[in-house]
Amino acid sequence: MHAILIESFGGPDQLHLGEWPKPHPGPHEILVKVEATALNRADILQREGKYPPPEGESPILGLEMAGVVESTGQGVTKWKPGDAVCGLLAGGGYAEYAVIHQDVALPVPEGLSAIEAAAIPEVFLTAFQALRWLAGLQEGERVLIHAGASGVGTAAIQLARVMGAHPIVTASAPKHPICIELGAVHAIDYKNQDFEADVMEYTHQHGVDVVVDFIGGPYFQRNLNVLATEGRLVMLAFLGDVRAEKLNLGPILRKRLQILGSTLRARSLDYKIRLSQDLYRYGWPLFAQGKLRPVIDTVYDWREAPKAHRYMEADRNQGKVVLKVG
Repeated sequence: MHAILIESFGGPDQLHLGEWPKPHPGPHEILVKVEATALNRADILQREGKYPPPEGESPILGLEMAGVVESTGQGVTKWKPGDAVCGLLAGGGYAEYAVIHQDVALPVPEGLSAIEAAAIPEVFLTAFQALRWLAGLQEGERVLIHAGASGVGTAAIQLARVMGAHPIVTASAPKHPICIELGAVHAIDYKNQDFEADVMEYTHQHGVDVVVDFIGGPYFQRNLNVLATEGRLVMLAFLGDVRAEKLNLGPILRKRLQILGSTLRARSLDYKIRLSQDLYRYGWPLFAQGKLRPVIDTVYDWREAPKAHRYMEADRNQGKVVLKVG
């Protein structure tokens, strides 16, 4: 089969279309003819040699896909050839074919195309895990979502809104309109404003109940400072730095804070099944009603993968960057 391969670790120009062995579905797995996949920051890190796939998983980039079931492995009862599916992968999305466990695969939401469905799994599962499973976000609570216009950010805004919470975001000023359109109650220009001061002013010094952060060290102290009593900080990435300097840890005890960290790619199959099925039960009716939607910035032909990677690295996207496969 054809796949987007890495010549050697480095920049976007290391990506090229090449030949790779076609995978075969094992027990309880399905083989999917991929129609679309989508970019994630993890793809860039893997391309650079900084984020290897979990042991035994495909070394091909791509953590999500949508397509049509080609064949099924032994013991598969939920799917048949011709079914339209999407789902989370540990790798292998930038390819003509991918295998996925039958219980991680989800039906393409009613009324959505494969392009749209490919923009759902990674970001909505990540945001759902952060808000519902980890932070336990409650109706009426305030949540600060950093990188609000990113793929995960746009998903988190929508999920927070339908959960009855009040999402506040940080994003560059040109990206504020999409955040407000999706349901953010307040947007902060992180390039020209101090988000700590702004959040405290906006909340009348109360702070927020939950922070979802991708930046890490440079934001850590201010995240602690803006959390209200019994607040929860969910850390999903370290795009800024893994180190934080001159920390005052007092707020952790004084405000009884919880600090949680998580990645999704290396989680167990059982965890991914339970999370996928929980999102399906909660979110798929909302997609059908138009209360949730994938936010797509740009669609590239997969032969333009280097161009798509450069676009994301320049931080130009608002929502997902999708690759049309084949």
